[in-house]
Amino acid sequence: MRDGAVRWLSPAGFATMRWSEWGPAEGAPVVCVHGLTRTGRDFDALAVALAEAGRRVICPDLPGRGASDWLPNPALYQPTTYITALSHLLARIDQPVDWVGTSLGGICGMVIAATPGNPIRRLVLNDVGCFVPQDAMARIRDYMALPPETFPDIAALEAHLRHIHAPFGTLSDAQWRHLADTSARQVEGGVMLHYDPAIATPICAKDAEAVDMRGLWGVVRAPTLLIRGAESDVLPADTAREMVAAGHLRLEEIPGAGHAPALMDPAQIALVTDFLAGA
Repeated sequence: MRDGAVRWLSPAGFATMRWSEWGPAEGAPVVCVHGLTRTGRDFDALAVALAEAGRRVICPDLPGRGASDWLPNPALYQPTTYITALSHLLARIDQPVDWVGTSLGGICGMVIAATPGNPIRRLVLNDVGCFVPQDAMARIRDYMALPPETFPDIAALEAHLRHIHAPFGTLSDAQWRHLADTSARQVEGGVMLHYDPAIATPICAKDAEAVDMRGLWGVVRAPTLLIRGAESDVLPADTAREMVAAGHLRLEEIPGAGHAPALMDPAQIALVTDFLAGA
Protein backbone atom coordinates (compact mmCIF):
# COMPACT_ATOMS: atom_id res chain seq x y z
CA MET A 1 0.00 0.00 0.00
CA ARG A 2 1.18 3.50 -0.89
CA ASP A 3 -0.10 6.91 0.23
CA GLY A 4 -1.10 9.67 -2.17
CA ALA A 5 -2.45 13.19 -1.95
CA VAL A 6 -3.84 15.95 -4.13
CA ARG A 7 -4.41 19.63 -3.41
CA TRP A 8 -7.86 20.73 -4.45
CA LEU A 9 -9.63 24.07 -4.45
CA SER A 10 -12.71 24.39 -2.24
CA PRO A 11 -14.81 27.56 -1.77
CA ALA A 12 -12.89 28.04 1.49
CA GLY A 13 -9.46 27.70 -0.12
CA PHE A 14 -7.06 24.88 -0.96
CA ALA A 15 -7.22 21.63 1.00
CA THR A 16 -5.56 18.23 0.77
CA MET A 17 -7.36 14.99 -0.03
CA ARG A 18 -5.36 11.87 0.71
CA TRP A 19 -5.74 8.30 -0.47
CA SER A 20 -4.41 4.76 -0.16
CA GLU A 21 -3.13 3.22 -3.36
CA TRP A 22 -2.53 -0.39 -4.30
CA GLY A 23 -1.18 -2.29 -7.31
CA PRO A 24 1.14 -1.34 -10.17
CA ALA A 25 1.33 2.37 -10.98
CA GLU A 26 0.84 1.55 -14.67
CA GLY A 27 -2.26 -0.57 -14.06
CA ALA A 28 -5.70 0.43 -15.32
CA PRO A 29 -7.08 2.59 -12.50
CA VAL A 30 -10.00 1.82 -10.21
CA VAL A 31 -11.27 4.54 -7.86
CA CYS A 32 -13.10 3.28 -4.74
CA VAL A 33 -15.09 5.84 -2.74
CA HIS A 34 -16.53 5.14 0.71
CA GLY A 35 -19.77 6.00 2.49
CA LEU A 36 -20.81 8.91 4.69
CA THR A 37 -18.85 8.25 7.89
CA ARG A 38 -16.29 5.80 6.60
CA THR A 39 -12.78 6.00 5.05
CA GLY A 40 -11.01 4.63 2.01
CA ARG A 41 -9.48 1.87 4.12
CA ASP A 42 -12.85 0.08 4.01
CA PHE A 43 -11.76 -1.15 0.58
CA ASP A 44 -8.48 -2.76 1.64
CA ALA A 45 -9.61 -6.33 0.93
CA LEU A 46 -11.12 -5.43 -2.44
CA ALA A 47 -8.05 -3.33 -3.32
CA VAL A 48 -5.70 -6.25 -2.63
CA ALA A 49 -7.72 -8.51 -4.95
CA LEU A 50 -7.84 -5.91 -7.72
CA ALA A 51 -4.13 -5.19 -7.34
CA GLU A 52 -3.38 -8.89 -7.71
CA ALA A 53 -5.23 -8.71 -11.02
CA GLY A 54 -2.91 -5.91 -12.16
CA ARG A 55 -5.15 -2.95 -11.41
CA ARG A 56 -4.05 0.35 -9.87
CA VAL A 57 -6.52 0.96 -7.03
CA ILE A 58 -7.00 4.41 -5.48
CA CYS A 59 -9.12 4.70 -2.32
CA PRO A 60 -9.52 8.35 -1.27
CA ASP A 61 -10.64 9.65 2.09
CA LEU A 62 -13.34 12.21 1.31
CA PRO A 63 -12.84 15.69 2.81
CA GLY A 64 -13.40 15.59 6.56
CA ARG A 65 -12.67 11.86 6.77
CA GLY A 66 -9.64 9.73 7.51
CA ALA A 67 -6.33 11.38 6.64
CA SER A 68 -7.86 14.14 4.49
CA ASP A 69 -8.16 17.73 5.68
CA TRP A 70 -11.20 18.85 7.63
CA LEU A 71 -13.02 21.82 6.11
CA PRO A 72 -13.31 25.13 8.00
CA ASN A 73 -16.96 25.67 7.05
CA PRO A 74 -19.33 22.79 7.97
CA ALA A 75 -21.78 23.93 5.28
CA LEU A 76 -19.26 22.69 2.68
CA TYR A 77 -19.80 19.07 3.67
CA GLN A 78 -22.05 18.43 0.68
CA PRO A 79 -21.87 16.07 -2.32
CA THR A 80 -20.98 18.97 -4.63
CA THR A 81 -17.87 19.63 -2.53
CA TYR A 82 -16.84 15.98 -2.56
CA ILE A 83 -17.32 15.82 -6.31
CA THR A 84 -15.08 18.86 -6.72
CA ALA A 85 -12.34 17.17 -4.70
CA LEU A 86 -12.76 13.90 -6.60
CA SER A 87 -12.61 15.77 -9.91
CA HIS A 88 -9.15 17.03 -8.95
CA LEU A 89 -8.15 13.41 -8.34
CA LEU A 90 -9.57 12.33 -11.71
CA ALA A 91 -7.65 15.14 -13.40
CA ARG A 92 -4.48 13.88 -11.72
CA ILE A 93 -5.15 10.33 -13.00
CA ASP A 94 -6.00 11.70 -16.49
CA GLN A 95 -7.25 8.47 -18.08
CA PRO A 96 -10.38 6.29 -18.04
CA VAL A 97 -11.22 4.81 -14.65
CA ASP A 98 -13.55 2.24 -13.18
CA TRP A 99 -15.51 3.47 -10.16
CA VAL A 100 -16.66 1.59 -7.05
CA GLY A 101 -18.86 3.69 -4.78
CA THR A 102 -20.54 2.71 -1.53
CA SER A 103 -23.54 4.85 -0.57
CA LEU A 104 -22.29 8.47 -0.71
CA GLY A 105 -19.40 7.29 -2.88
CA GLY A 106 -21.93 5.82 -5.29
CA ILE A 107 -23.89 9.07 -5.41
CA CYS A 108 -20.69 10.91 -6.32
CA GLY A 109 -19.99 8.28 -8.97
CA MET A 110 -23.46 8.67 -10.50
CA VAL A 111 -23.09 12.44 -10.73
CA ILE A 112 -19.68 12.17 -12.38
CA ALA A 113 -20.85 9.39 -14.72
CA ALA A 114 -23.77 11.60 -15.81
CA THR A 115 -21.44 14.51 -16.70
CA PRO A 116 -20.44 14.98 -20.36
CA GLY A 117 -16.87 13.96 -21.06
CA ASN A 118 -16.54 11.97 -17.83
CA PRO A 119 -13.79 9.30 -17.57
CA ILE A 120 -15.84 6.51 -15.94
CA ARG A 121 -15.65 3.29 -17.96
CA ARG A 122 -17.53 0.96 -15.60
CA LEU A 123 -19.52 1.83 -12.48
CA VAL A 124 -20.20 -0.22 -9.35
CA LEU A 125 -22.91 1.16 -7.05
CA ASN A 126 -22.86 -0.48 -3.64
CA ASP A 127 -26.31 -0.20 -2.07
CA VAL A 128 -27.33 3.14 -3.47
CA GLY A 129 -29.56 3.93 -6.41
CA CYS A 130 -31.46 6.68 -8.13
CA PHE A 131 -33.93 7.11 -5.26
CA VAL A 132 -33.37 7.14 -1.48
CA PRO A 133 -36.62 7.12 0.55
CA GLN A 134 -37.46 9.73 3.16
CA ASP A 135 -37.52 7.14 5.95
CA ALA A 136 -33.95 6.09 5.17
CA MET A 137 -32.80 9.71 5.07
CA ALA A 138 -34.50 10.33 8.42
CA ARG A 139 -32.68 7.34 9.95
CA ILE A 140 -29.35 8.68 8.69
CA ARG A 141 -30.15 12.18 9.98
CA ASP A 142 -31.11 10.85 13.42
CA TYR A 143 -27.89 8.84 13.66
CA MET A 144 -25.76 11.81 12.60
CA ALA A 145 -27.51 14.02 15.17
CA LEU A 146 -26.17 11.93 18.05
CA PRO A 147 -23.32 13.59 20.00
CA PRO A 148 -19.87 12.37 18.92
CA GLU A 149 -18.66 9.68 21.29
CA THR A 150 -15.20 9.10 22.75
CA PHE A 151 -14.34 5.44 23.33
CA PRO A 152 -11.82 4.33 25.94
CA ASP A 153 -10.04 1.99 23.53
CA ILE A 154 -10.21 0.25 20.16
CA ALA A 155 -12.18 -2.66 21.60
CA ALA A 156 -14.98 -0.32 22.69
CA LEU A 157 -14.99 1.40 19.30
CA GLU A 158 -15.15 -2.01 17.62
CA ALA A 159 -18.18 -2.96 19.73
CA HIS A 160 -19.85 0.27 18.60
CA LEU A 161 -19.12 -0.49 14.94
CA ARG A 162 -20.46 -4.03 15.28
CA HIS A 163 -23.72 -2.52 16.52
CA ILE A 164 -24.25 0.41 14.16
CA HIS A 165 -22.87 -1.36 11.10
CA ALA A 166 -24.48 -4.76 11.64
CA PRO A 167 -26.15 -4.29 8.21
CA PHE A 168 -22.67 -4.65 6.65
CA GLY A 169 -23.36 -8.38 6.91
CA THR A 170 -21.49 -11.28 8.47
CA LEU A 171 -17.85 -10.34 9.10
CA SER A 172 -15.09 -12.22 10.87
CA ASP A 173 -13.53 -10.98 14.10
CA ALA A 174 -10.43 -9.99 12.12
CA GLN A 175 -12.51 -7.98 9.66
CA TRP A 176 -14.33 -6.10 12.42
CA ARG A 177 -11.02 -5.35 14.10
CA HIS A 178 -9.61 -4.07 10.79
CA LEU A 179 -12.57 -1.72 10.41
CA ALA A 180 -12.07 -0.51 13.96
CA ASP A 181 -8.32 0.03 13.57
CA THR A 182 -8.79 2.01 10.36
CA SER A 183 -11.76 3.98 11.72
CA ALA A 184 -10.03 5.33 14.83
CA ARG A 185 -8.29 8.60 15.60
CA GLN A 186 -6.50 9.15 18.87
CA VAL A 187 -7.88 11.91 21.12
CA GLU A 188 -7.40 12.84 24.73
CA GLY A 189 -9.06 10.15 26.80
CA GLY A 190 -9.31 7.50 24.11
CA VAL A 191 -10.33 7.20 20.46
CA MET A 192 -13.06 8.63 18.26
CA LEU A 193 -14.33 7.75 14.82
CA HIS A 194 -12.07 9.13 12.11
CA TYR A 195 -14.22 11.95 10.75
CA ASP A 196 -15.00 15.56 11.49
CA PRO A 197 -18.22 15.65 13.58
CA ALA A 198 -19.18 18.74 11.59
CA ILE A 199 -20.02 16.57 8.57
CA ALA A 200 -23.38 16.12 10.32
CA THR A 201 -24.20 19.84 10.22
CA PRO A 202 -25.78 20.06 6.73
CA ILE A 203 -27.65 16.79 7.24
CA CYS A 204 -29.15 17.84 10.57
CA ALA A 205 -29.92 21.41 9.51
CA LYS A 206 -33.05 20.47 7.58
CA ASP A 207 -35.90 18.01 7.60
CA ALA A 208 -35.21 14.65 6.03
CA GLU A 209 -36.39 14.44 2.44
CA ALA A 210 -36.30 11.70 -0.14
CA VAL A 211 -33.42 12.00 -2.62
CA ASP A 212 -34.63 11.62 -6.21
CA MET A 213 -31.84 11.15 -8.75
CA ARG A 214 -33.88 9.49 -11.49
CA GLY A 215 -33.12 12.30 -13.93
CA LEU A 216 -29.43 11.91 -13.22
CA TRP A 217 -29.52 8.15 -13.63
CA GLY A 218 -31.33 8.57 -16.95
CA VAL A 219 -28.21 9.98 -18.58
CA VAL A 220 -25.64 7.55 -17.14
CA ARG A 221 -24.36 5.32 -19.93
CA ALA A 222 -21.54 3.41 -18.23
CA PRO A 223 -22.15 -0.34 -17.77
CA THR A 224 -23.17 -0.64 -14.12
CA LEU A 225 -23.15 -3.30 -11.42
CA LEU A 226 -25.74 -2.54 -8.75
CA ILE A 227 -25.15 -4.36 -5.46
CA ARG A 228 -28.06 -4.35 -3.04
CA GLY A 229 -28.20 -5.55 0.54
CA ALA A 230 -31.34 -7.68 0.65
CA GLU A 231 -32.51 -5.86 3.79
CA SER A 232 -31.50 -2.36 2.70
CA ASP A 233 -33.74 0.62 3.40
CA VAL A 234 -31.53 2.99 1.36
CA LEU A 235 -31.94 1.02 -1.87
CA PRO A 236 -35.50 -0.36 -1.97
CA ALA A 237 -36.16 -3.40 -4.12
CA ASP A 238 -38.56 -1.48 -6.37
CA THR A 239 -35.91 1.18 -7.06
CA ALA A 240 -33.42 -1.53 -8.00
CA ARG A 241 -35.96 -3.09 -10.37
CA GLU A 242 -36.68 0.32 -11.91
CA MET A 243 -32.97 0.82 -12.58
CA VAL A 244 -32.64 -2.62 -14.14
CA ALA A 245 -35.53 -1.82 -16.48
CA ALA A 246 -33.61 1.22 -17.73
CA GLY A 247 -30.91 -1.07 -19.12
CA HIS A 248 -27.07 -1.31 -19.00
CA LEU A 249 -27.29 -2.58 -15.42
CA ARG A 250 -26.62 -5.88 -13.67
CA LEU A 251 -28.21 -6.35 -10.23
CA GLU A 252 -26.76 -8.57 -7.52
CA GLU A 253 -28.50 -8.94 -4.15
CA ILE A 254 -26.57 -9.88 -1.02
CA PRO A 255 -28.58 -11.95 1.48
CA GLY A 256 -28.13 -11.20 5.17
CA ALA A 257 -26.97 -7.62 4.53
CA GLY A 258 -28.63 -4.24 4.66
CA HIS A 259 -26.95 -0.89 4.08
CA ALA A 260 -24.36 -1.54 2.91
CA PRO A 261 -22.58 -4.82 2.09
CA ALA A 262 -18.97 -4.51 3.30
CA LEU A 263 -17.37 -5.89 0.10
CA MET A 264 -14.95 -7.85 2.26
CA ASP A 265 -16.40 -11.31 1.65
CA PRO A 266 -14.63 -13.30 -1.13
CA ALA A 267 -17.90 -13.79 -3.02
CA GLN A 268 -18.69 -10.07 -2.95
CA ILE A 269 -15.14 -9.21 -3.98
CA ALA A 270 -15.44 -11.65 -6.90
CA LEU A 271 -18.62 -9.92 -8.07
CA VAL A 272 -16.74 -6.64 -8.35
CA THR A 273 -13.48 -7.95 -9.79
CA ASP A 274 -15.24 -10.07 -12.41
CA PHE A 275 -17.48 -7.18 -13.48
CA LEU A 276 -14.58 -4.74 -13.75
CA ALA A 277 -12.61 -7.26 -15.81
CA GLY A 278 -15.22 -6.96 -18.57
CA ALA A 279 -14.28 -5.27 -21.81
